[in-house]
Amino acid sequence: MFRTALRNVLAHKARLLMTVLAVMLGVAFVSGTLVFTDTLSQAFRNQSAKSYDDVAVAVEMHPNPEEARKTPGLSQQVVDKVAKLDGVASVTPRVDGFAGVPDKDGKLIGLGWANKGANFAPGKDGKDRAYAFTTGNGPASAGQIALDKDTADKGGYKVGDTVRVATNGPVKEYELSGVFTTEDGAVNAGGSLVVFDNAVAQKLYLKPGYFQNLAVTATPGTDADKLLDEVLTVVPKAATAQTGAALADQQAKDIEAGMGALNQMLLGFAGIALFVGIFLISNTFTMLVAQRTKELALMRAVGASRKQITRSVLAEAGLVGLVASAVGYVLGIGLAVGLRSAMGAFELKVPDGDLVLGAAPAVSAFAVGVLITMLAAWLPGRRAAKIPPVAAMSSVHATASTKSLVVRNSIGAALTALGVVLIVLGAGQGGDDGRMLIAGGAFVTLIGVIVLIPFLSRPVIAVLRPLFVNVFGVSGKLAGLNAVRNPRRTGATASALAIGLTLVTGLSVLGATVGSAIDKMTVDQIKADYMISMASDSGLGKETLAALEKAPGVTAVSPQQAGAFELKGDFVSASGVTPGAVEQVLDLTVVNGSLSSLGKGQIAVEQKTATKRGLKVGDTVPVEYLDKQKGRLTVGAVYEGSEFVSPVLIDRKVIDAHEQQPYIREIYVAMDGGPSDAHQKALSKAMGDNPAIRVMDHKDIRDYYGGPINIMLNIMYGLLGMALIIAVLGVVNTLAMSVFERQQEIGMLRAIGLDRRRVKRMVRLEAVVISVFGAVVGIGLGSFLGWAIGETFKNSLPGYALVLPWDRIGIFLVLAGLVGVLASLWPARSAARLNMLAAIKAE
Repeated sequence: MFRTALRNVLAHKARLLMTVLAVMLGVAFVSGTLVFTDTLSQAFRNQSAKSYDDVAVAVEMHPNPEEARKTPGLSQQVVDKVAKLDGVASVTPRVDGFAGVPDKDGKLIGLGWANKGANFAPGKDGKDRAYAFTTGNGPASAGQIALDKDTADKGGYKVGDTVRVATNGPVKEYELSGVFTTEDGAVNAGGSLVVFDNAVAQKLYLKPGYFQNLAVTATPGTDADKLLDEVLTVVPKAATAQTGAALADQQAKDIEAGMGALNQMLLGFAGIALFVGIFLISNTFTMLVAQRTKELALMRAVGASRKQITRSVLAEAGLVGLVASAVGYVLGIGLAVGLRSAMGAFELKVPDGDLVLGAAPAVSAFAVGVLITMLAAWLPGRRAAKIPPVAAMSSVHATASTKSLVVRNSIGAALTALGVVLIVLGAGQGGDDGRMLIAGGAFVTLIGVIVLIPFLSRPVIAVLRPLFVNVFGVSGKLAGLNAVRNPRRTGATASALAIGLTLVTGLSVLGATVGSAIDKMTVDQIKADYMISMASDSGLGKETLAALEKAPGVTAVSPQQAGAFELKGDFVSASGVTPGAVEQVLDLTVVNGSLSSLGKGQIAVEQKTATKRGLKVGDTVPVEYLDKQKGRLTVGAVYEGSEFVSPVLIDRKVIDAHEQQPYIREIYVAMDGGPSDAHQKALSKAMGDNPAIRVMDHKDIRDYYGGPINIMLNIMYGLLGMALIIAVLGVVNTLAMSVFERQQEIGMLRAIGLDRRRVKRMVRLEAVVISVFGAVVGIGLGSFLGWAIGETFKNSLPGYALVLPWDRIGIFLVLAGLVGVLASLWPARSAARLNMLAAIKAE
């Protein structure tokens, strides 16, 4: 039986090609993902180990706000005490924060959040082990800096040049003293690193004489654990310390966890691709078995048992899966290399390291490929074994009985109904629990629809058929009839496309809905012409606010300054704003009172917060600020909630009196005459043309809040493209084998006058009918899932309303038809080239 299986595989190489491609693509995705994440994990672990290779003990200081007023960090006295401990070879103190450098066009180099500044801490030899200088040296005075090589290259800077550096304060100019390479995580994440003189860095990021952390190296033979105990006796209680080995292990675990999340996401899409591939494989073997009915019947007649027939089909599938897995594994390695290189396109630098080819990816690739193929072929093999020998030898193919179809449709309807109920319940419950219910319901519904799809094919295609008949005549009529001739085959082929479009449509509906809500939120609530913020998403300085207030053309300026205080026993967050200006830059709906009361030192409270705490206009309540000072505040207004301000509004001057370093998240600016290029340039100039400060108009604000959603959707579309490619292969395979089965019929049609052009059109339209049918099912189910998921977070997203992206849905339908046309090119050409006399004689 094994020799028979091998002979059948070799005899049907062309017909099995699409199956091999489907399995190969899925396996390539699985093995490529595993190799890619293993390689990245190993590279980052090696980098982490290298960073702490000579660190015996690492000390960090993260005081709470109250402690920070007394001890903001590790003082020089603490550094000296640690350096004097027995077994300590050296102590390297560090302090860091945000720093950005512009390119020649004045634009910020790097990603903003990964742009970093740090101190130069040379040892006795005058070198800092964290930086390997390629040219020049570290900064030796307050007017000098050093840059990482990538940033220097992007900006076109060389030693001796003047470089403008942006921090949270005004832009300053420094002389470039050196260029270095480093393994710092900020640079590897696509950012930049500016190294300042030690005293300058302390002044910028903490306080003169203080550091954020220490790296302690030990003399040879010193026990790191004993040294750790000694270090803990001399550092403040607010400091944490651990051995370098423990820190490296912890970072390795964090890296593993991060890679695990990426791994699971990519494997999820690989699973979707393989799930879609199951339909292609099952369809292929179903048709192959149908074409070999007489052969299988003869084998039964000469003594082969049902189990042997089933094993023969499974052996064929196993051989196909083995070949596809081998090729897929090799392609997966290439995919891993490509993904690693592609990270550079996102300005993400991967540490150097060899490609990791472990046993797990190889074993997984072959296990998944072979098992998936055999699983998909099991049902066709089982059906083949059940065909009676006499019926098969008489070419009377066993058709599905009415009872079997009733049972199948009943099961499909029950599963679909159960899934829909779970989805609706999840949409009503909301939150994470609701989304879990929707995920389970979506899976059950998808299985139900797949089981039911042959039943659905007739009514859906019946609706589409008149269009094809009216436009394409006889070819359209034949195409519609051929599409429903074998509902199981049509359903299985359309299922693959339906799964892919269900996911794509669901994401599109969700993205359009959330994007619309965000767009409404920005347009409806921001009256200001511009929103000012830091590219690093850190706080703006007071001097920036003062500069904007003096800028030409400005009519109103209000910050969104972070504050907090204890109100009726609970801490509430507050937004420090400018009275009189906040009404001009933000659209806040006042329920009671007036926002003008802010100018009198009163507060405005968001409606839900006021109701929860029993507050109303005119109430005077005791408060306690973060600096422990107490006071009394009067409620002057109650307003509807806004995503752009905290639950309490207060004059920023009140916040300033209790904060040493005010944190300003954004500044809203209204201009005389509205936004214009001239006004935008005037604002930038007023702030010293700081490359780290973003000046955003309404369009930029929309992109800022909605951009991540669009990026996520594009990534999802790209990953789901694998499933759609496999679905296309399924259409090609079904049509090619259908043409082979219908050689005699096509020859007869040619003989009675159907020319080659109409034969091609018939096959193409059949492909279009099947593809559009799958698209209609997928779009309908995807829209339903998009609505359900959106319902789970509508309460947390003001302005939420379901949006069906009809333009994208139309594009999906057009693309489905185009997929059908492209998939039919080869089968249609093959059908048109058949010799009519030879085809009529074909069995």
